[in-house]
Amino acid sequence: MPTPPLPAGRAARAAKRIAPMALEAWRRWERLPVEEKERYRQRARDAAQRGRTVLDRARRRRGGGGPPPAPPGPRP
Repeated sequence: MPTPPLPAGRAARAAKRIAPMALEAWRRWERLPVEEKERYRQRARDAAQRGRTVLDRARRRRGGGGPPPAPPGPRP
């Protein structure tokens, strides 16, 4: 039975697979006109704001910003 790969080896393999895609994404971003970049940035800001709004609503519904209440356990 082969030994499982070490975390460092797994990370290195993932980096080798992702690096070309990340580089191409960067190149495409650099080629975009300024107006198009700003449009993408605005969409990201809007999505972040929607996420904060949903999170705030969920916190208010739950009654605070802390962790959810623990489930009821066995009674002594």
